[in-house]
This record gives sequence, structure tokens and C-alpha cells, in this order.
Amino acid sequence: MSSTSPEIAELIDALPAEAKEPEASSSPLEDLLQRLSHKPVPTGRFNRLWVLGTLQAKIAAAYLAWWLRGGYASADKRERTLNETHLKAALKLLGGMSYLRGAIMKVGQIIATHPDVVPEQFVEVLGHLHFEAPPMHYSLLREFVRAELGADPEEVFDEFETTAFAAASLGQVHRARLKGSGQRVAVKIQYPNISRTIRADFANMMAFLTPMRLSSDWGNMKDQFKDVRHMLDLETDYEHEAENLRIARSAFTEDEGIVVPRVFPEVSTRRVLTMEYVDGLHLDKFLATEPPQELRNRFGEKIILAVFRLYYAKGLVYADPQPGNYLFMPDGRLGAIDFGCCHRQTAEDITCCRDVERTWFDSPDLLREAIVRGSDLTPKQAADETRMKLIMDWCAWIREPVDCEGPFDFSDMDYFRRGVVLYGELLRRRYTRSRPANTWFTKSAYGMRAMLVRLKARVDMAAIFRRESTYSFTRGE
Repeated sequence: MSSTSPEIAELIDALPAEAKEPEASSSPLEDLLQRLSHKPVPTGRFNRLWVLGTLQAKIAAAYLAWWLRGGYASADKRERTLNETHLKAALKLLGGMSYLRGAIMKVGQIIATHPDVVPEQFVEVLGHLHFEAPPMHYSLLREFVRAELGADPEEVFDEFETTAFAAASLGQVHRARLKGSGQRVAVKIQYPNISRTIRADFANMMAFLTPMRLSSDWGNMKDQFKDVRHMLDLETDYEHEAENLRIARSAFTEDEGIVVPRVFPEVSTRRVLTMEYVDGLHLDKFLATEPPQELRNRFGEKIILAVFRLYYAKGLVYADPQPGNYLFMPDGRLGAIDFGCCHRQTAEDITCCRDVERTWFDSPDLLREAIVRGSDLTPKQAADETRMKLIMDWCAWIREPVDCEGPFDFSDMDYFRRGVVLYGELLRRRYTRSRPANTWFTKSAYGMRAMLVRLKARVDMAAIFRRESTYSFTRGE
């Protein structure tokens, strides 16, 4: 990211003051990342809540200051200062979320994934949370890694780079070479105590939801939160992710051009995961090369194929299709590198999804019945025409690229905006009752479309759907 104006540096103070700051660099963002690398993750529930509340107040103050200063300014100046305020707020949010890490940082990743939902400054700055979040300084990890691997990494591997080349919400990744073979690997190391931060954040979120206890959907909402908490707990279990990687690797043939890294269990534990190193560009750097439309389309096809194949052939919902989890390789292959957030479908999940898909092309009444069952709606909720129309419209939006014969143009921002408005209206009206598994189906479908929109791909999704969905209708029958 390019350097920002000097006054922005004065506003990046959401975190507790350091006794000694690292030497200043060329931009406020780089200074911020340097400071954060020397901070352990705060674990106490109230400590995390205080940091989050202070961050929220500072962001609100920045926008209030813009509003007060801009009352008598020209339209051009108001627009310019608003853009500067967006950037300042985004930098503050990046700093606060990077400090807290864990579940809070995942919220930032979701914000950065979806174009046209927040100002572009937020998408650009928070995009660092996908894989360029500030890594912890290795001095904070050394004892933790030694305990996991039984020795210092410099002894376990032929080579080990102590400076992480990627970092995200739950851990960071270091390059290394295996002993003997010298093969390049990526070693993902979990942040110490990150599981405790997840427990603290969910305790705080449940406290915020206390007013919902009188709602008839409170029990269902608790089930959904319990499922999300369970997924985050699984994401901190790298042995579980290793099994997801094994399942995913078995889904693709070499000529399909989708690369899932191999795991090396002999140098992996529950909190350290060693995988084959995959070399490629993340989405922003790939788009900076100004790729031709044909190449965008080919990668778009691979993204859809990867999600559909895992879903239909392996019963695995790839629930986190976002820029940090894909690598665009120079030989035209697509690397899929993070399988922590994957939902393994149950027999009930498969039945519900199969019923909805089989009625897509039959009649609205049959589809409505399938949606009522799949969403676990009460008879009263199923009779609510406003609710049902919104849900049916949302399903129609999800289905639209599949209904299109021939390539669907994901560069059409009107399509994505309609989806944002529909889902926002469902949330605004508190139409949140659903089977917990639908959280992951929705996240997968929405995230995949956000990737395709960023890529501006034109893809025949209908053809891929027809080919891949046959797995679902033949498996187990």
C-alpha cells in the first residue's frame, strides 16, 4: 500500500502505548504493523471488550469530526475529506483487529471480502487481514513452537525462516525446507492462547445478544452461535484441518489445475501445520498484472469447480472462499491453501440441500416447502408472506448465475448489490431463524460470488453445476 498523509499517523493510536517503539518506517501503515508484531494477543474477556469499545469510540469520533468540519465546506472538499476519514477509520480498524486477532479479525476479513458493501478504503486496507496481517515477532513464538515440535524449528528443519511471510486471524506462516529432501514447505503456527480469545469474544457477543432472549427464536439463535463457536474451535485444531486437506486433495485430478497442498504429519501437531509450499499471487497482486479476460474466466471456472466439487463429491462445504485462501499460479493452476473453515455435511444437510435443488426447476410451491423445511421455520413464520418473499428472492439471487444459459457476467455490480440489499434486509427484519449448517452454505455461496465479482469473470456456472451436482444425486443411492 502507498504512503498515507502524515496526519493519519497521529490517529493510529487505538492500541496501548509501547514503552519503546520500533524505528519509524516510510508510512503510517508500516509503522503500525511493526508495532503490532511485538504485541502478544490480549486474552482477558474484559480487556478485549475494552480495546474493542475504545476502537469503536475513536472511529465514531473521526466521523463526527468530519461532519462538524464539513458543514460549510464545498461539495468537492467534503468528498475529499470524507475519503480521508474513511482511510483513517480503516487504518484504526486494521490496527485494532490485528491486535485482537481471532474472531474479531475474522469479521474484518469478511468486510474486506465483499466489494461495494463498505467504502473502497476499507476493502483496500482491511484486505491486509487476509494474509498480510502483522505477524507476531518470532521471539513471542519460540517457546510455543519448541513445545509443539519438541525442538527449535532450526533443528527440526534444514532451513527455517523466522520471519513470517503471511499472517491472518489465528496464525502465521513461515517458509522452511524439510530435512533430507530439502522440499520447500509452509509451516503454519497458531498464535499462543488464541483459543482463549475465541472463548472471550463469544462470551462478549452473547452478552450483547441478551435483549434477544425474549424472542421466540432465541433457542435457534443460540444453536447457530454454538455452531459458529464450534467451527472456530475446529479452526484452531490443525489436525482437523490436515484431514480436510487430505479430503480436498483427493477431489481433483492433476489435469484439472487445482492444487491443494500435501500435509507432512511427521512435522505437524494440533497447533503447527506443515504443508507443501505453493507459489503464486494472491488476488490483488494478480489483478495488478492486468490479466486478460480469458485468464480471468479460466480462474473463475476453477474457483467454481473447486467449491462445487468439494460440496457435491466430498460433502465438504468450503466456507471461506476469500482472497487469502487462493493463489493464482504462473502456470495457470489455482492453489487452494486454507481448509480450516470447512463444514462436513451430515446426512440431514445433504437431504435438505437435495430437496431445495430438486425443486429449483419444478414449482415455486414445492421450492417454498423445501425452504421451510431446510430453514427450520415454524408454521407461523412459514405463513409470513413478507418473510417468505424475502427468502425466496434471496434464493433466486443465489440461483441466478445457474439459471443463466451460457457465461454469466460477474463484473455486473448490479447483481452483487442486489444480493447485499436482500441479505441486509433479512438481517434488518431479524429473519435469522435457520438450521445452523446454513451459515456455512450461505458463507460459501456469497464468498464465492464476491471472489468472482472482484475477478470480473464471465463463467458458465450452469454448465459446471449440471456436471458437478450429479455427484450429489448418485452418492449413497
